[in-house]
Amino acid sequence: MRLLKRYTMIGILFVLVAGTLAHFLYDWTGRNPVAGLFAPVSESIWEHMKLVFFPSVLYSLVMIVRFRGDFPCIVPSLGFGILIGTLLVPVFYYAYTFVLGRDFFVLDIADFFLSTLVAFLLAYRLTLSCRLKGCAPLLWGLVGVLLACFMVFTYHPPDGAIFAAPGGQSSSSAPPKTERTC
Repeated sequence: MRLLKRYTMIGILFVLVAGTLAHFLYDWTGRNPVAGLFAPVSESIWEHMKLVFFPSVLYSLVMIVRFRGDFPCIVPSLGFGILIGTLLVPVFYYAYTFVLGRDFFVLDIADFFLSTLVAFLLAYRLTLSCRLKGCAPLLWGLVGVLLACFMVFTYHPPDGAIFAAPGGQSSSSAPPKTERTC
């Protein structure tokens, strides 16, 4: 159990570092369309969900390979953590901007940090409690649906506030970055 806790803490740090670096990846690669599938191509909330999603998926696969034999409930628990962490990004963002009337850089960073923390701590506790036993196909199916949505909506976003950069700018076709950052 100590090793699982250690891997969980490393996972939190990994996602925070990898997500922070991913924030700049698209620009660092000269706006490479392939990089844009995994890193934000705009300042929209949707694109910033990638900062939690992709590093969490990557690290979760490492944890599954390492711990599946010792903790049989780790597979659904990590799937749940990925979904919750990713979905908390817009929940926290819209909650605090509703209350305060605008976004703040420091709170955007806190949103990313808190979403990552909740994702991994929930996954850890659910792994130990085995409450999601038998739910792995459903949860990882939803992770797959979210992955497909990221792939399609990166360059062909539907209309909706979550797909527009703050201030109403559309995020289609990889627009220039605006001032909102994570």
